Amino acid sequence: MTADARRDVVIVGGGPVGAALALALDDGECSVLLAEARGGPSREDDPRTLALSFGSRLILERLGVWGEIAPVTPIESIHVSHRGAFGRAVLAATETGVAALGYVVSYAALRSALNSRLQRALNVTLLPDSRAGQLAAGLDSVCVQFEDNAARRAVHSRLLVIADGGATSQAVTRVTVRDYGQSAIVANVSASHPHLNRAFERFTPEGPLALLPREGGFALVWTTGPESAQLLCSLPAGTFLMRLQAAFGGRVGSFTGVEKRAAFPLALRVAEPPAVARTILLGNAAQTLHPVAGQGLNLGLRDAWELAECVRAHHGDPGCSAVLAAYSGRRRGDRSSGVFLTDALVHVFSNDRLLLRWLRGCGLTFLDCLPPVKRAFMHQMMFGRPF
Repeated sequence: MTADARRDVVIVGGGPVGAALALALDDGECSVLLAEARGGPSREDDPRTLALSFGSRLILERLGVWGEIAPVTPIESIHVSHRGAFGRAVLAATETGVAALGYVVSYAALRSALNSRLQRALNVTLLPDSRAGQLAAGLDSVCVQFEDNAARRAVHSRLLVIADGGATSQAVTRVTVRDYGQSAIVANVSASHPHLNRAFERFTPEGPLALLPREGGFALVWTTGPESAQLLCSLPAGTFLMRLQAAFGGRVGSFTGVEKRAAFPLALRVAEPPAVARTILLGNAAQTLHPVAGQGLNLGLRDAWELAECVRAHHGDPGCSAVLAAYSGRRRGDRSSGVFLTDALVHVFSNDRLLLRWLRGCGLTFLDCLPPVKRAFMHQMMFGRPF
């Protein structure tokens, strides 16, 4: 790349959402630069586990990536309950006519598949180990200054997409942050009963506790207070499993092992439209959600696919006002409902108030007894729309 280069689209952030957008635009009409501050492939021991919706599977199939992700564990049903009160709902793929409601994969496996596909992309230039710095918007382009350990370079782009959710997004817009006062413990756990491709979402007064089927065991996402999370991560394995058993119950038998415990704080971050012209925020740069219902990455992948569709529909200038307006209109409903749903679930279920316990039980029973409502809810979770 020259010291002062030009590209149709520059994507800042080479995570799954930025990589998916780059691949979606690799159709010969746009030249794409994908910049990532952290270079090199993902570590194979990366502990993060992802729940991809059926809709995300369809997107990754269209990108030619799905067949390269392994291992993959289907989620055929989800058991939803809350501790200490009546009411539960069971969501099943057979009720919607799809093969699975979602799929559990490791973050490292997804990144590896995306990176492999990017190496074969014809119109995507990769720029690893490069941090985006100063931005300057003109009438027909945005100039981005990139820095690495050896050089500084300027790239002019007709459309700038920020998908990294870090300092770059905060430099171009206002981000509203709501600290939930919670942390999520993630780990891999084993149990005496097989998972049978069932996931569990159990709400407790401290926060939701999710078990996702993963190979021979489960991926755990356990929401609790920050001090409790740090304590649980430091406990001996046997004591941790006893605490987990008390919080979850016996639906998977006895918990027999735990590996790779880690905790991270939880907050809702929602960005306003960027002040810099010809600029769009995607994925975590646009919204960072609570992990309840597993909507964050799936929402980001839909962001990427819809933006690519808007660019293809408006031939010529990918950063023109028509593209930006079309994208904003198409994504407004899905984004708003995703933010509202996850935030509401946290506030409604993360407490032990008597009236709310009764209302929650009624709501879960109502959901379970009305198949049309249940199908609409599952469709919303899978595709970002109720029908």
